[in-house]
Amino acid sequence: MANSKTPFLILTRAGFEDLLPRVDRAGAVFYLNPGVASDAELASLRDEGAALQVLATPVDPATPDDMDDVLAASGHPSVWIERVRPAGLPAVPARANAARPAPAAPGLRQRLARGAGALAGLALNRLRTPGSGRQLMVLPYLGFGNPHKLWVRGRVLDEASFREQGSQDSGWMNLVALYRRLESDEVVGAHVVARFQGQSYDTATDAGGYFSFEITPAASLPAGRHTVDIEIPASRAPDGQPLRATADVFVPAASARFGIISDIDDTVLWTNVTNKLNMALLLARSNAHTRKPFKGVAAFYRALNGGATGSEDNPTFYVSSSPWHLYGPLLDFLRVQGIPVGPLLLRELDMRNMFQLVKHGNHKLEKIELILGYYPDLQFVLIGDSGEQDPEIYTEVVRRHPQQVRMIYIRNVNPDPARIDALDRLIEEVSTTGVQLILAPDSVFAASHAAAEGLIQVDRLAAVRADKKQDDKLIASG
Repeated sequence: MANSKTPFLILTRAGFEDLLPRVDRAGAVFYLNPGVASDAELASLRDEGAALQVLATPVDPATPDDMDDVLAASGHPSVWIERVRPAGLPAVPARANAARPAPAAPGLRQRLARGAGALAGLALNRLRTPGSGRQLMVLPYLGFGNPHKLWVRGRVLDEASFREQGSQDSGWMNLVALYRRLESDEVVGAHVVARFQGQSYDTATDAGGYFSFEITPAASLPAGRHTVDIEIPASRAPDGQPLRATADVFVPAASARFGIISDIDDTVLWTNVTNKLNMALLLARSNAHTRKPFKGVAAFYRALNGGATGSEDNPTFYVSSSPWHLYGPLLDFLRVQGIPVGPLLLRELDMRNMFQLVKHGNHKLEKIELILGYYPDLQFVLIGDSGEQDPEIYTEVVRRHPQQVRMIYIRNVNPDPARIDALDRLIEEVSTTGVQLILAPDSVFAASHAAAEGLIQVDRLAAVRADKKQDDKLIASG
């Protein structure tokens, strides 16, 4: 049988019928033209363990540009491709490998752009009816709260568990892992029950499969980690019991002197978010082990967590326009890179708008308002970048809550003079409230300013500098 580890591109019905008897379907990955296989055949292949990706638009095997689009989007050096044969001969898969001529430089960007859009479209073509016998799963997200109120959120999906990724994973394996997260089937209208301190709360999942609870404890909660039990009464686990999961929720320590609210894209992690294509390709070709934070960020955030005494345990929250589909990879990234872990408030994103991140500012502002509402007596350090709207969003936060903002640090990633002029105007506006908006070229600059302002220990500056130097060495040697 053909090697199922190499992806197959099936373009015609004849190719489908010719190939399937000769391939071990378990673990195989297939790209298929729309209409090549029936819904029942696709469902059967999935039940056999195959990963299916129906192309968003038909690919003409006789058109080289169409073929290049798919190959560029796959990012894999070896793909089995069905080619058109003269009349009377059966379609036979022919192997394409890295030795194929590279497309001309002027046309590569355009083809990659179309390919990235096609990858997003793959998620839309997936069957939305749960397959027979498939196990539901509950994905609770890290929640937060105060002694009197907790916020819990999660999602119910019709999908098998995601495979853990490692530092040795290839670009193709990362691409497949990303696809599986993006194409996961949400379960709409599922009855979800949360239990905490002997109390029960009921809700139903929304159109995206999400659920959320605002829990009022029967007794005041101490600082630290708390566990909320989540149950899907109508779904059964393999042991016959109702499907259950636990959501971790934390209450900040009483020693916390301020909180940190940080963006992720182009603030902690380089994604080139202003270029949606580059961002998509980066996410598709890397994982938590191979992706790297901005130089010095890990040590700077650890210093902020420790505060001026080194033991304040200041809480960190991450607000990003990345979709909730990437919650797991982003949380893994924080853990692997030694960056303080905290709740991630991401975006409910329809895959049709994956590369058109509209209403970016509204999403972030709403999530920051949610966090501030839980901690009205706590000031916050806001950290972002100049690439998109973080300075404007944080300025609006200062307008609404001037007493709750301690400091704003903006990483300067956009050297455009017009952008710098706009930032100068925001700096001037913010300064009238007594809050500082600091435009920082890197983490060492921001950390030095934070130490001078009494936000972190001066002794921690050496660690931030060392962290940056180590990252510089890794980049130079890589």
